[in-house]
This record gives sequence, structure tokens and C-alpha cells, in this order.
Amino acid sequence: MVKGANIQWACLFCLIIFIPGLAQGQDDKSTATLKEMTIKGDWLGSPTPETVSSHPGARTVVTSEELTESGARTVEDALRNVPGVRVFDESGTGILPNIGIRGLSPLRSEQALVLVDGVPITLAPYGQTGLSLFPLTMNAIESIDVARGGVAVHYGPNNVGGVINFVTKRIPTRKTMTLRETLSLSPSTQHMLADSYIRVGGFVNDRLGLQLQGNFINGDSIRSHSDTQVTNIMADLNWYPTNNIDIKGSLQYYQTRNNLPGALTPESYKQNRNQSTRPLDRFTGDTLRGSLIYNQYFDNGAEFSWTNFAHRSNREFFFGDALNADEASTLERSSPREFLVYGSEPRFSFYINKGIKQKISIGARYMREEVDYIVDARNLLTNEFSVARDWRFGNHAFAAYISDTFFLFDDKLKITPGIRREQVYLDFRNNQTGAKESNPTKDWLPGVDVGYQITDAIFLFGNFHESLRPVQFTQITFGGAQAAERADNFEAGLRLNPLENVGINLAAFRIEFDNKLEFISQAVGFRNLGKARHQGIETELTWQPKQINGLDLRTGYTYIDTEQRSGQFKGNELPLAAHHQLNFWANYRRANWNWNLNGLYQSKSFSDGANTVVENESGAIGKIPSFWVWNAQVTHNFRWDNRKITAGLGINNMFNHHYFFRGVDFSRGRMPSPGRTLLFTAQMDF
Repeated sequence: MVKGANIQWACLFCLIIFIPGLAQGQDDKSTATLKEMTIKGDWLGSPTPETVSSHPGARTVVTSEELTESGARTVEDALRNVPGVRVFDESGTGILPNIGIRGLSPLRSEQALVLVDGVPITLAPYGQTGLSLFPLTMNAIESIDVARGGVAVHYGPNNVGGVINFVTKRIPTRKTMTLRETLSLSPSTQHMLADSYIRVGGFVNDRLGLQLQGNFINGDSIRSHSDTQVTNIMADLNWYPTNNIDIKGSLQYYQTRNNLPGALTPESYKQNRNQSTRPLDRFTGDTLRGSLIYNQYFDNGAEFSWTNFAHRSNREFFFGDALNADEASTLERSSPREFLVYGSEPRFSFYINKGIKQKISIGARYMREEVDYIVDARNLLTNEFSVARDWRFGNHAFAAYISDTFFLFDDKLKITPGIRREQVYLDFRNNQTGAKESNPTKDWLPGVDVGYQITDAIFLFGNFHESLRPVQFTQITFGGAQAAERADNFEAGLRLNPLENVGINLAAFRIEFDNKLEFISQAVGFRNLGKARHQGIETELTWQPKQINGLDLRTGYTYIDTEQRSGQFKGNELPLAAHHQLNFWANYRRANWNWNLNGLYQSKSFSDGANTVVENESGAIGKIPSFWVWNAQVTHNFRWDNRKITAGLGINNMFNHHYFFRGVDFSRGRMPSPGRTLLFTAQMDF
């Protein structure tokens, strides 16, 4: 099932041999009690229920247990029950998720700040915020931290919708090996996708921990022309040279080779929604990424952290030139991109205990991005090759921020004013014509967060932040004096525990976009004309009935109202912003068994700014229908030969509901979502 992965597997087993006794599963007393240091100077802190309960904004953490219990294999599965979050998967295999938050556009996740262990995974976090390569596999993830409010001062750029931080598996204190296999079977087409995972790691001694993870995905989704190959190798190091210093290093190599089934016309969709009519569409990408983080803790409570990261990435889409999914193409186009990005961010926090207790956090960051941007084409009849674009982009980005938390009423009331400074210098060169263009962005972004623990059962919060999305590389190719898109973010809410086993979360939000960049024409290019408004509420209710030990019930409802407030479509709703989202989660644990049922409802939405109701012939525009999707999984834990075994059987889209969204980029039409899929999972820990 794993093709071309011999070298990677050999490296994994070399590490097993290299670390004495790593696979023996024996506890070392010195490492069994070792506790990992937590960066409290980081604004979000650890993704734990305790931290979330006092965060001055809407925030959800998807825990390791929830990921396992629900059988989440993709980002779409994992985020399905997070209020206000919408995910489209254009590949059908999970490699290209599109994430939207609070009605912001989900396409290419271009309006969400996505991090892995606090480091941006976007190919160019300032100049090209779209995630056209998503170098992440869920088996390597321990938890997901989704902070939708109260973060813009400390995290940026592109922070209008908040932050999604994927937290990878920590190095275990006990020397451990994990083997996991997930088979996704599509009954209607007999296609199978294999998701193979191996992890080996632990502490060699009191001070040094090592870990290596390998994730290999091969096979097909339910649709034709969906062959997928993914290799994800991650190496981690934790070193504690002293009792108050820790150093964390990580290195990742990610590669993907995929056929893309693409969108369908309404007619083709009705004939067979699992077919593909775009034989030329495919995608390749690879990235080598590394990070090194130094943390130091002082006796007076002060903390210093210095994060350094870099990546070199390539990605390329191949596609036919026919816009209608049923038409034959005469050209095979491709869009190769090469990215080189590196950054450095020191951060320091300390307390002032004279008079009013305060905690001051100061941070700064420098980031450099270099991008080669090419568009070319090959004539399928003559094999003639041509280059339509050969562009070079670069930027220098500087950010600095400071916040001051005031602790009042025995630390029950916390007020945190702060401000962020962003300076971005974009440069463009057309290698074909020699034309050059530049664009500077300088912004002050103030914010204030308030959290008040009125009683043990009631926590109130509110915040205001100014956010920005920088001018994008391709937007400066037309010239003109564009400015960054800015937004004012308002949020207020509460967390309430009226009973020990009942929890209520409520948040109201409003996002007022100003200065949105809109495309005017080929002659004019982009100009800052756009205004838009997003507002709504997010609610969540949790209940663990005392009468049924082990039962966990949860439901959430999100209402979103959007409006375009300028331009040609003033007064219309924004595209891909569904009014209603309903989540449901039921989990029952009994002895070594676990039963899980989760569901998602999304109401209808528009696919374009004109709010077109009647679908056109190609299916590129028109309303996107509402849908329900239900997933279920049963998991059993047992021991065999003194080894822990976890076996699971799941059904995704158990009622085989047919639903779709509209295509992304070059693939226009109905993009079918996966039908009923069976999941078989087996994991061994030893």
C-alpha cells in the first residue's frame, strides 16, 4: 500500500535501532515523571479546558480523545463540530481542505491564520495567504486549538477570523512505538484509500527526547481520477539543558502527488456524481520545513521565547483550459510555484507586582518571502510549450506587539490593552518584460481584551481588535496604490456552568471590513473599494447526564448574517456564507468500548457576489443547497500480548446524502462531496 516509501521506512527503523530500548515499552523512572514545560508567555497557552475557560474570546479545542472517538481522518472531519467553521474538501481525499470562519471565504483558506505548533504553514504568510499546499496529516495531530476572537494583537497577519493552531503529538515520556492503519472503503465504487502511520519516540535520558513520525496515504477516493499519494515525515527533538531552559526542534518533509477529479456540470452530476470529466487535472507539491524554539523561564515568573522557522516549498497544478467540465481541452496549463520563507520571532513576558498586578508581553518578528510564479501551457495537438507568466515576488515583513494585562479583584477581572505594528514591503518583477512594482503597507492594529470570572460558574468576556490581510503578491502586478484590507472585530460572550454537568457557551460577533480589495477590470486592476459586514452568534451546550455514566452530549448552533456594503452588489449576501450551522455530538464510553455519533447541518448559500439563484449550464454559479451529514464510529480497546490495541469501525456520511459546493479556481461546476464511506482502523501501541 505504501509506494516508493522504502527510504522513509528504513529511516524510521534506523531510529528505532539508534535509540536503545526505544521499542521495548519499558518505563524509565526518571523520564516517567518528567513534565513538559508550557509557554505561559504565549497568549493562547496550552490547548486545555482550563486555559480555554479563561480565554477572553470564543475558543474551541478539539482534543486527542475527540479526534480518536470520532474517527477524524481529514481536517474536514476534525473541524466539523467547531462553531462558526466551514470546510470544503476539493480533492475528496483530504489533501486540499478549504477553511472558512464566521462567513469569511473558505476558498484556499485564504482568510484564516493556520498554524502548526504556533508556526505558520501558509506558503507565503504575508504575500499569498491562500493554502494551495496543506502540508499536514491528521495522524500526526494531538489537538486543534480554534481561537476565533481575542488574538489579533498577538498573532498575525491575516487574523480577521482568528487562529487555528494544529498541535502535533508530543514526545512521550515513556519510550513508545505506535503503528496505525486506516482503510477508507467506498462501497459504491469499491475504491480504497490506505492511511498508514508509524511513530517511534521517547526520552533517551532525563534531558533528551526524540521522536520520528511517518504518515503515508495511498489510494483513491470514491470518485474516478482521484489517485492520491502522500508522504509526511516529521522528526522532533526536546532538549532540557537546565531545569529552566528547553529547546524544541522539528524537521518535516511532506510530498503529495494527486489526480484531481474536479467539478461536474449539472448534467454529468445527475448521470454519475462519482465520475470525473477532467482527465488533465492533477496536483503535485513538496515542502521541507524546520523550526527551532528556545524557551527560558526565570524565578520571578518572567519568560523568554525565541521561535525560528523556515521552509522551501514547491507546488504545481495541472489543468485543462476548458472552463466547462464536459468540454475537451486543447491546452494543458500548469502553474508551478516555488517558495522560500524564513522568519524569527522573539517574545518576552514579565510581571509587575507593585500596585496593580500586571503582566506585560512584548514580541517582534521578521519574515522574508521569495516566490517564483510561473504560468505555462502545452498544446495537446502540437506539443508546443509556451510561458504566459514568469514573475518574481519578494517581501520583507516586520511586526511588533505589546500588551499589558491588569489583574483586578483578586485576579478575577483581567483587562488587556495592546497594539500590533505591521510593516510589509512587497516587490514584484516581471521577468519577461522587466517591469517592476512595489507596495509598502504600514498599519497600527490596536486591541483590548476583557475577561471577568464573576463566580466559579460564570465567565464573561469581550474584545475589540483591528485586523488586516496584507496586499497580495498578484494584486500589485496591475500597479496602483493598494492598501491592506482592514477589519474591526467586536466580540462579547459568556461561559456558564449552571450545573456541574452542564456547560453553556455563547458568543456574539461583528466584523466590519473596510478597504477590501476588489478587481475592477483588466485595464484598471485592483482597488480598495470594498466594505462588508459579518455578524452573528455562536452557541454551544454540553451535558453529561448523571443518570447515564459515560454519556457526553453536545450541540451547537451558529447564525451568520453577511452583507456587501459597497460596489456593484451592495446589499447582497457574501458568497459561501451559510446563515445556519447546526452541530450534534453524542459519545458513550463503557468499559473498553466507545460509541460516537456526530452530525452537521449547513443551510444553503450563494456561490457568487451577485447572489445568483438559478444555476447556469456549467454549474459554476447558483445556490449551494443545504445538507445534513452524519458520521458514526465504534471503538474497542483491548490488550494482546501485553500490547495495547485499538480497533475502530466507522461510517462517514452514513445516510449517503448527496451534497456539493462550487468548484475552486480553474475547476468550475458542481464539486461533489464524498458519499458513504466505511473506515476500518487498527492501532497498536508498544
